[in-house]
Amino acid sequence: MKIEDIKTFGELKKSGYVSKSIKDELRQNLIAKIRSGQSTFEGVHGFENTVIPELERAILSRHNINLLGLRGQAKTRLARKMIELLDEYIPYVTGSEINDDPFHPLSRFAKDLIAEKGDETPISWLHRNERFFEKLATPDVTVADLIGDVDPIKAANLKLSYADDRVIHFGMIPRANRCIFVINELPDLQARIQVALFNILQEGDIQIRGFKLRMPLDMQFVFTANPEDYTNRGSIVTPLKDRIGSQILTHYPQNIHIARTITAQEAKLDTAQSDLVYIPSLAKDLLEQISFEARESEFIDNKSGVSARLSITAYENLLSTAERRALKSGIDKTTLRLSDFMGIIPSITGKVELVYEGEQEGAAVVAQRLISDAIHTFFPAYFPKIERLEKQGEKTPYADILDWFFTESGFELLDDCTDEEYNTILDDIAPLEKLIEKYQPQLDNRDRNFMKEFILWGLVEYKKLSKDRISEGYQFRDIFGSYINKL
Repeated sequence: MKIEDIKTFGELKKSGYVSKSIKDELRQNLIAKIRSGQSTFEGVHGFENTVIPELERAILSRHNINLLGLRGQAKTRLARKMIELLDEYIPYVTGSEINDDPFHPLSRFAKDLIAEKGDETPISWLHRNERFFEKLATPDVTVADLIGDVDPIKAANLKLSYADDRVIHFGMIPRANRCIFVINELPDLQARIQVALFNILQEGDIQIRGFKLRMPLDMQFVFTANPEDYTNRGSIVTPLKDRIGSQILTHYPQNIHIARTITAQEAKLDTAQSDLVYIPSLAKDLLEQISFEARESEFIDNKSGVSARLSITAYENLLSTAERRALKSGIDKTTLRLSDFMGIIPSITGKVELVYEGEQEGAAVVAQRLISDAIHTFFPAYFPKIERLEKQGEKTPYADILDWFFTESGFELLDDCTDEEYNTILDDIAPLEKLIEKYQPQLDNRDRNFMKEFILWGLVEYKKLSKDRISEGYQFRDIFGSYINKL
């Protein structure tokens, strides 16, 4: 017989079921996973040697936890993953509002029912997926929301006075008894509301409208906070911080590989979209590098952070840009172009907080600069470094390309040109192919034209060519010819 088929308290006792607290439950299941070599927080990347060991130590220590980090650092994801460390089912007294453990009842309802029916007390089972409660801390949250209040309608229906504890309507926290309870953005919670959590965390008391109930709630608290909130919107009051066992610092991905893994996992794409657009590996690296550039940019408030969601939504927009172009051309397959990166600007502008200098430049200009910075950073990894000063008479690896532009006066690359036109334009610049053959001989043929465009954009970033935005695309020209034309 399955354990969840047990329907009465007597049957539960006979089964040999042993009741345990949620913190012990998490601890024992974590120990089992570690011993078996299983991943404890599957799907969370980049924290294997930093955050996750600290989180595991906190769980083993039976601590309530505060995850402190900037936006988009998987704080809520980590809290939700803790569900997987719970037992699949736990028993509770049927009809209980606060998931009373039949072995250790807390509410008057459960105590009275067990006293009346004994071993015949009906038992229900709570699945671990129903044992996660989450509340976003906002200024309008009240003590009644979190802890409870007197319910006049209940008092009237049961014909009870307000002095009877049966008139209490329990808030979210008591109803989350024996569950994981997450309060997101804790500093946004008003100080007087934070104070109301003191006794719950330490002594197990709850106070509602003059009632002081001794209810040692069995809960695992997880709080999340942004360090910037301590100064901008509020703070965690010191006595509450003192009652939180472990404060764990989160961080952004530390390299491009981890960032790519996260983006690929989180991006919402359908199969048709992925099949339609081929994305060169370099394009994926460039996309992630944009977030790294943003976190170091002088125009962006680094204290506010640059969420991992920037790369995720930018990746979705990037594919959609290429997809739209393919749909307009009526083709079933296309390859991403570097010029398609202009389609991700709306994904960047809404995800960064600009400092004063950034506001002066404008969000769209800053976004374009981040794309340029990513290209500038990656270029020396694929081709010889372009020196600012060159020796007299020395021929550089890029001389033939620059000579071509001087002779041909450049070209226009339109946003919606067909793949055939795009390939023809780039194939006509023979020195590009020679440069790739020399420095990237193992390059996949499908990536060649993207790499050719990357060379052109790189030469622009290093001030060897000029690139101007025209109404329908870009114009690439010799930098001196561009200067002369402007004169």
